[in-house]
Amino acid sequence: MDMSEDSENPTEARPPRGSSSWERETLEKVLLAAITEQRRARRWGILFKALLAIYAGIALWLLAKPLEGPAIGGGKSHTAVVDVMGLIAPGQPANADNIIQGLRAAAEDAGTRGIVLRMNTPGGSPVQAAYVYEEIRRLKRLKPELPIYAVVADICASGGYYVAAAADKIFVNNASIVGSIGVIMGSFGFVEAMNKLGVERRVLTAGAHKAILDPFEPVDPVAKAHVQQMLDAVHRQFIAAVKQGRGERLKETPELFSGLVWTGADAIQLGLVDELGDIRYVAERVVGAKKMVNFTPERSLMDRLTQRLGAALGQALVSAVTGFAAPPGE
Repeated sequence: MDMSEDSENPTEARPPRGSSSWERETLEKVLLAAITEQRRARRWGILFKALLAIYAGIALWLLAKPLEGPAIGGGKSHTAVVDVMGLIAPGQPANADNIIQGLRAAAEDAGTRGIVLRMNTPGGSPVQAAYVYEEIRRLKRLKPELPIYAVVADICASGGYYVAAAADKIFVNNASIVGSIGVIMGSFGFVEAMNKLGVERRVLTAGAHKAILDPFEPVDPVAKAHVQQMLDAVHRQFIAAVKQGRGERLKETPELFSGLVWTGADAIQLGLVDELGDIRYVAERVVGAKKMVNFTPERSLMDRLTQRLGAALGQALVSAVTGFAAPPGE
């Protein structure tokens, strides 16, 4: 048996006494330090995430929570402003509930010296416009000493003018567009296209006119006459409201209630509006309170997110159907 190499170099074949224990202790210390550091980092990470979640939750709650009331004037004299911007319709910022809420809050504020409807709208629902019109007249009966004015920017047409007609005075710019005292209902007819494509329309109804004005069927004369009667009735209501609001200031012509629009300068001549002036002029010179306080109710974050989500879904649908992406913001 050859034991020469092992017996001659015992120190090379075996580790020094205690070296294994020292390495193990060192490794344990390194591992413990790493574990401690990981725990510390994890605790800090949890803390930061918790703080971020709390901060985000509070921010979302504050933004999502509807304002309990519009801006308050703090008791100082001011001109109250209520915006009527965009389409007047349910679900839109310029819906009747929002406008009426702003009007009532403005009228109840002790510092309000006058209310200005800041208008830039093409119109919208005649029902929503009628609600606001009647509310303005109600406030004028309750507080006859509180003036209510309408100030038009670019456009105040159709349902927008319906609302403005209730004001004590209407101020415009020379280039403002005013009027469109009429009622419209639009549709399309695809009968010939269906015939050319060889597509058969299958609709089941209970009620002879349930599918009234179906764009895939020929126009039913009876249904058309019925709808025209409804439009005429709403038009008469519109005309009566304008005459009630404007009174003897109107200079009636055959075209006045035909649905035409006019510039601000021409509208003054027709008695549709009263004077030239912007909101600053009206606040300072007419109301006599230069400071303006906006009483328009703010939309909640949830409303804004819902609107954006709807727009995004609509854009995605257009892209899927047509193959073209809608331009941003449309």
